[in-house]
Amino acid sequence: MAGALVTAKKELRKKIKLILKDLPESAAASQTSNATKTLLSMPEYKAARRISVYLSMPGGEISTTNIVRDALEQGKKVFIPYTYKLASPQDGRPKSIMDMVELQSMQDFESLESDNWGIPTPSKDSISSRANCFGSVGVTDGETVKSSEGLDLIVMPGMAFDLTFGRLGHGKGFYDFFLSRCHNASHMPFRVGLSLTEQLLSSENVPMGPTDYRLDALITGDGTLRRAPS
Repeated sequence: MAGALVTAKKELRKKIKLILKDLPESAAASQTSNATKTLLSMPEYKAARRISVYLSMPGGEISTTNIVRDALEQGKKVFIPYTYKLASPQDGRPKSIMDMVELQSMQDFESLESDNWGIPTPSKDSISSRANCFGSVGVTDGETVKSSEGLDLIVMPGMAFDLTFGRLGHGKGFYDFFLSRCHNASHMPFRVGLSLTEQLLSSENVPMGPTDYRLDALITGDGTLRRAPS
């Protein structure tokens, strides 16, 4: 069963990648503008004091630059992904994980270097002085401390999304493991996915396993907001 799930996810990623390959930059830009406008008008976004936002690749997904800019202007605490290898991973747990670390300003954002995917990423040297979303400073090494801090809202990327609020990631499991830690810290953020219209499956569902989290809301590039039944 696990093998079949992995294969189904791989095939779907391949299919979406081919579709996105031919997407003109202008189409992605106008969809980004629509999706951003919708997110910024959501009551959950307006009320959130502590948010996490993925930083976007150069193409193939909704860009989050203007969301980051608005959140900082509104005085929200903004946390961004930082992935790293664990010094001594435990059995059955991932070897590499993701923490959410604080972004201090737009100047800080503009100084970030791109990783292999072209995603702006904090430098290793800067991590020890950045707050993380679990209430401590620097990386957590996978530890989850029960804390009153946490995140109010998390803006999530994906390769594909469906109408039952399923999400297909890039295959590393970073977000699902991170969300399981939020769950254990007893503070689950409101989860919003951003999808280009080409990434939304209208007649099939994303293959989901027991450790995959569904979204609370999905915004597509035509500006439509869909909410999961509460």
